[in-house]
Amino acid sequence: MDNSSDAHSRHRCAACYRQFNRMEHLVEHMRSSHHSHHEPRCGVCGKHCRSIDALRDHLGFGASLPSKPACATAFQAHGCPLCLAVFPTASALRAHCAACKLSRAPIPSSVQSLTRTMSRMGARGGRGAVALGCKMVGGGSDGTLDVRARVCVVDEHESILYESFVKPLIPVTHYRYESTGIRPEHLRDAPTVKQAMRRVQDILLNGEQSYSYSYSSRGAARLLVGHGLEHDLDALGMDYPAHLKRDTAVYPPLMKTSARLMSNSLRYLTRSCLGYDIQTGGHHHPYDDCVAAMRLYKSMRAMRDQHGRPKDDDDESTAKAFPAWRQRELERMSPEELLAMSRPDYRCWCLDDDRRC
Repeated sequence: MDNSSDAHSRHRCAACYRQFNRMEHLVEHMRSSHHSHHEPRCGVCGKHCRSIDALRDHLGFGASLPSKPACATAFQAHGCPLCLAVFPTASALRAHCAACKLSRAPIPSSVQSLTRTMSRMGARGGRGAVALGCKMVGGGSDGTLDVRARVCVVDEHESILYESFVKPLIPVTHYRYESTGIRPEHLRDAPTVKQAMRRVQDILLNGEQSYSYSYSSRGAARLLVGHGLEHDLDALGMDYPAHLKRDTAVYPPLMKTSARLMSNSLRYLTRSCLGYDIQTGGHHHPYDDCVAAMRLYKSMRAMRDQHGRPKDDDDESTAKAFPAWRQRELERMSPEELLAMSRPDYRCWCLDDDRRC
């Protein structure tokens, strides 16, 4: 009986703690689960979770019971509800929470004059990522067609690089004034969509005319951060390389917990991960969206692997982690060794720190 129990414990996944009757089943689990040291982990028991929402459920935030009640109890005593870190003492937790909980960034006064100042300085030669945010008005016969009417770009320091109303290509049938604050006179003499696109491209490419540059090279294209970037870029008539986009709507650790990951709203992510509210009423400025997306990106980028990460931890090694021809060799490995060679099925944003200019 004891021998059977010992054998069963040896077949426990070192990441999610799921147990298997046979070692070959554990190997197949590791091949399909894509566990890695980049996953969100419980600060009490060390269990890996697919997303931050899944980790919250594990710690007792969700409707379902946590897998280990002891984790929920320990977290309630010394855990940060935003970043989900666990601290040894209450005083250490208080000191951390004072810095972890952010407040809404004030929208700079006289935005248009600030934009002109940044224009004179020029967008070329910039470093680091930039965040894009847009606001839509309604087009079409029923006003349900999203039409770009305002665009904002900020840098990592939350300074506005470009902000402008945009004249739509088609007639506006619903200005959605209650949330956008946009009136017809704002769009009458505004730049066209093509002019706004060129300004955004100039910031992203540092004045270059091609996307074929490495992010780590001098004069390179910049990382683009946002929430629902495909929607924003499509409305501007732009395309941008996938390896340079950082979209908080489709980043696995920030997505909803389910058998199939789904996007969380930016409003929800800002409240649950940053500790303040946006889009709560009145006119919504795209600056708020830009800052929230940039702060989420920076918080995810800062989550470096505390236990060290392999030098070859990249997208190309993902498919090579558990080749079928090594099956017998893999079955002789320990669960910890299998986890060490496992790779995620997404590129962790913490790797961006190694590529910053």
